[in-house]
Amino acid sequence: MQTRKTYSRIAGLACILAILVLGTRLVTIVPTASAQNHTVTYDTKTLAGKVASVNGTAGLQIRFSAFIEQEADTSDQAANPNPNNPITPTFVLSSALDGATIAAPDVTVNQDVAGAPQNETAIAVDPNNPNRVVAAANEYVTRTWTCTISGTPCSALGDGYSGTYYSNDGGATWCCASNLDGTNPGTQIPGVNHLVGDGPYDAGGDPAVAFDSRGHVYYAGLGFDRTAPPNTVAVNRGTFDSAGKLTWGPPTFINPTTSPAISNDKEWIAVDSNPASPFRDRVYVTWTRFIFQAGTGRYVQSPIAFASSSDGGQTFSNPKLIVGNVLYGQGSRPVVGPDGTVYVFWDGSTRLATLDSIWMVKSTDGGNNWSKPVAVSQLVDIIPIENTAFRVNSYPAAAVAPNGDLYVNWSSLVSDTNGGLCPSTTNSGCHSAALFSKSTDGGATWSAPALVFPALDATNRTASGYPVTQPTGATLIAPAARRVDTFFPAVAISPSGRVYMSAYAADVVSPWQTCTTPASPTQWAELTAWRWDPTFTMPGWTMLWRT
Repeated sequence: MQTRKTYSRIAGLACILAILVLGTRLVTIVPTASAQNHTVTYDTKTLAGKVASVNGTAGLQIRFSAFIEQEADTSDQAANPNPNNPITPTFVLSSALDGATIAAPDVTVNQDVAGAPQNETAIAVDPNNPNRVVAAANEYVTRTWTCTISGTPCSALGDGYSGTYYSNDGGATWCCASNLDGTNPGTQIPGVNHLVGDGPYDAGGDPAVAFDSRGHVYYAGLGFDRTAPPNTVAVNRGTFDSAGKLTWGPPTFINPTTSPAISNDKEWIAVDSNPASPFRDRVYVTWTRFIFQAGTGRYVQSPIAFASSSDGGQTFSNPKLIVGNVLYGQGSRPVVGPDGTVYVFWDGSTRLATLDSIWMVKSTDGGNNWSKPVAVSQLVDIIPIENTAFRVNSYPAAAVAPNGDLYVNWSSLVSDTNGGLCPSTTNSGCHSAALFSKSTDGGATWSAPALVFPALDATNRTASGYPVTQPTGATLIAPAARRVDTFFPAVAISPSGRVYMSAYAADVVSPWQTCTTPASPTQWAELTAWRWDPTFTMPGWTMLWRT
């Protein structure tokens, strides 16, 4: 299958009705791996070549992040023919479940007026000031800028950038959007991409944010060129002044490379914000280091790499691989315990393993030395949810309780019949389930995987808005009954030790409509951010707390 552009420009000749599970409007089709032909070579100087190499490797469950797969598709690089005209969303509201306004208690975070998307959001709260919140997202607003540079529209130079927003009133109001003419970049991360702070890279994204114990905030992301080898992991430190204004400092580049054989992907950041920790305010960054064979471009391995900073992100230690023989991995997540122990979780496998597993390593000395990897549980990596058009993955999320207990959750394909692992990678007879496991001995042993939402997992999704008449006159009926899919799990633990878990739940299916007349090269869909209130519930979104 052909990988389509996420938040895609829709191609075709007419408006049609399609099926979408409520909750998001993101478009991608993940290619399935085919047997790698050893006579095939790949041009790994480009993102597209690297993505093709990984997807062409037989038996490999992991993939590049969907963000990188999206950026590998360069069909959007044509110049905006009308750079002075703001772009508009492509999606047509056709379902009773669609909304054209933001309903309280939700608030609009980004004030973009041109319909550019923001996605893969991350968020962090200042441990010293619960009203201070920083959010981050892949930001495409530069594709809407109407300025020119040496006669070239900014919209032709803009791409996936690193956007941030902040609130000093607990999320009621947010700052700051960029100006449409590009004269003010807002709170875009500076120094990584060309249009903001004169950075060296074409594009960036994959946001992660974390606070230290002194109120500094750190942003970790990627910088890369789409059709050339240079790429890096980047970290910027942000500082709030006495008036509550956030200013981002210049980036520190970790593992920058110009080699076609190396590609950095899917970084995450954690900071030891415990004032009593022996490693107070040490910054930890992990990421996937894809390695390709020189000459042929064939995928070799993708171990998880690690670096740390003891000087507020000004410098980082030399990168090291921390995964032992689990060399085929992706989606790492570092977390820090109350005693300063650093844990890293990821989705990966050893050589010739039949299935991926969720793995864990830990360091008790600030990241200098690491344990051998421990397998938490096997899994079958999930695939795009049935009747949807958005990207998914099985990457873990994790948290450490004040007493040192560990929690990790992830998604796996499971059998509709017996709840065990799906015997193959398919949505037929299987569904995606958010699972979790707990360790009370520092990660040495783990409980058997359990469903995050057992009652929801046992139910079928609800069809709403059917039947409906197509523009062609045909009637679109509801899709077949299907178990509720749960995915994108998360976990957080309060200072009192209460454990909260959440996940997306595909519990409603509804028709939607898009205009398939080709749009301009810069026409994108729009994504709206939500503010969470524990008393507020929406279809397609569920939350669970445990004590």
